[in-house]
Amino acid sequence: MTPTQQPQSRALSRRSFLVSAGSLGIVVAFASLPDLAYGATPATTAEGDFRPNAWVTIAADGTVSIIAPAVEMGQGITTALPLLIAEELDADWDRVRVVQAPSDAETYGNPGFYGIQLTGGSESTRGYHALLRLTGAQTRMVLMAAAAGMLNVPVRELTTEPNRVLHPTSGRALDYGEIAANGVLPNPLPQTTEADLKPSDRWRYIGSRTIPRIDVPSKVNGTAVFGIDVQLPGMLYGAVLRAPVQDERPEAIDGAEARGVPGVTHIVPLPYGVGIIGETVEATRRAKDLLNVTWSTTSRVRNYTSQRLLDEYRAVGRDLEKQGVPAHITGDAEAAIAGAKTVIEVDYMSDHVAHATMEPMNATALVTGDRVEIWAPTQGPTGTQGFAAEVAGTTPDKVKVNTTLLGGGFGRKAEADFIIDAVSLAKAVEGRPVKVIWSREDDVRHDKFRPLEAQHVKVGLDTEGNIVGWRHRIVADSIFARTLPPVFAEAGGHDDVVTEGAKFNYAIPSHQIEYLRQDNGLAIGFWFAVGVGYTRFAIECVVDEIAAARGIDPVALRLELLEDQPRARRVIETVARMAEWDRMRDGRGLGIAYSDAFGSHCAQVAEISLNRDTDEIRVHKVWCAIDPGVAIQPLHIEAMMITGITNGTGHALFEQINVVDGEVQESNFDTYRVIRMSEAPEIEVAVVPTPGSPFGGIGQAGLPPTGPAIANAFARLTGGIRLRHYPFLPERVKAALES
Repeated sequence: MTPTQQPQSRALSRRSFLVSAGSLGIVVAFASLPDLAYGATPATTAEGDFRPNAWVTIAADGTVSIIAPAVEMGQGITTALPLLIAEELDADWDRVRVVQAPSDAETYGNPGFYGIQLTGGSESTRGYHALLRLTGAQTRMVLMAAAAGMLNVPVRELTTEPNRVLHPTSGRALDYGEIAANGVLPNPLPQTTEADLKPSDRWRYIGSRTIPRIDVPSKVNGTAVFGIDVQLPGMLYGAVLRAPVQDERPEAIDGAEARGVPGVTHIVPLPYGVGIIGETVEATRRAKDLLNVTWSTTSRVRNYTSQRLLDEYRAVGRDLEKQGVPAHITGDAEAAIAGAKTVIEVDYMSDHVAHATMEPMNATALVTGDRVEIWAPTQGPTGTQGFAAEVAGTTPDKVKVNTTLLGGGFGRKAEADFIIDAVSLAKAVEGRPVKVIWSREDDVRHDKFRPLEAQHVKVGLDTEGNIVGWRHRIVADSIFARTLPPVFAEAGGHDDVVTEGAKFNYAIPSHQIEYLRQDNGLAIGFWFAVGVGYTRFAIECVVDEIAAARGIDPVALRLELLEDQPRARRVIETVARMAEWDRMRDGRGLGIAYSDAFGSHCAQVAEISLNRDTDEIRVHKVWCAIDPGVAIQPLHIEAMMITGITNGTGHALFEQINVVDGEVQESNFDTYRVIRMSEAPEIEVAVVPTPGSPFGGIGQAGLPPTGPAIANAFARLTGGIRLRHYPFLPERVKAALES
């Protein structure tokens, strides 16, 4: 997901930073908090504490409660973002309590993500960092101003250390708790701009490798609450039978056998399926299997067969007379290519892939009159409010969302279908909560898959082998046309998340990117690294093809094309040293790939071998160098790179969804192949931050280079044979070897 707005430098106004003081605490901004805690104790008001608030609460005992505005799905964001406030606030991290934000986009919306509450696109740090650091800095200034009044000294004579305001001249000090209990709010509030932020040489927390993630202890001791763990008094369970083909509806329902299952209480016809409500999960599952439903047969998705469509997409990409929506234009690429000495023209393709999160889709809902309360592992609280309100016939302000931990998200839990299930069934038994848990089969068959896509790349080289023009055509359906129609329309039919990553920082004089939307009805969605995961596959493999055509080393070519990009050059040079790029391996090949997506520079080298009997590729090791700009938590950045590389290896080698006549053929991990622990490569990561650079995204930055690095290693190992179709299944490897 690529937001169109970036946070701008600004001061915090009194309206955006409302501070009130009382006898028991100082409160920054205002809002109520949810009943569920997030990697900490519940956000309740106890005697001696001031009322919870939007960003920071300081209790009389010195406990500092900080809101985490993004959701935790294993990426460590509920540690990283509060850490930014704590850094500028000079809070003692050992006395900080982190609490998940309630559903309140006006207060907690991401400035870089259209102002809504949505976690994804590696946009949380990039979107929130300026606001959170300013919030921390201004809170610190408020505390110093209040302390100045208590100590009867000028505020300019004060300084801070963790959780204390100091007056060095007299040796006196006040704990933040003392100030919270007795301080007086300064009026007017001190104004804060970026000039008031700490210089990097004074950071205590940013860049530290010793601060643990706040979500880990509860996951280790079993107290963590994921959506699937929610238990409420009087709770019922729900299951939904969906049509085998998207967009079809039940025309006749025979529920006689299903009603006879002990524990089943309701059978609920839905516009898109049939709901079962019962006292146990087992009862609803058994009843669901006993339903006899006649489905409509009018959905145009019945014409959807993925492998046939992929051939059509490739033909569309090759037909240069078919014009696409311009995504980027520099110079006249086609004219430059027409005058080139050498032309490289190739196609790259990717199949659908599923999210297959460890925790399947689930949500719990309670409908009481016009009020709705939801407990869910959702990436998008704002969207959850909107869809729940529509289903319940109320307004979003009457929908409360309690966001739990997510057992994986990857963009899937930004969708609302599982929320709609829970609210629809809870509405049928008003006053009792209903928890819906999808089966793994439902999870795979009714996913919102990454787009099926074909890419046509045409590159021209002059007599010296220099690139004179690069034309890149991306053929796929649109995600934004379904999920954000106004954004899609405003962009003139361009979907910048589908083409994301196609615009690179290689020095090319003429560069043209086109998007050719194919609308065949199947709902597609956001997937780990979305467009970058396949656009960088094509780009980085083509760069290697150019290097081969010129007869130069692939590392050398990238450094040449990135002559004016010091951060890019550094990660490439670093990873080449790590992998001992020039050392030959017997029976193994090395491949390199680079990405500057999500504001971070990442280069990887993959070491592979090929089983000539089975045509299976084995990835033995991946080296990775990552420059995130500012590295908030280097140790956790390493962990995220390992996650991305592991997923990147799996999706490049194994993961594939096939749709035949509208029906998904895969259903569980026996048919949808994911990487196994025994197949995971050894991974070595070097974090090489660039002080003073912008904060880059990390959550998805590790995946894009992995697949092309594997493909490029295969080409070097086999004397130039290219793999151009994700995933690299043995039959595709065999076909390439025999072609």
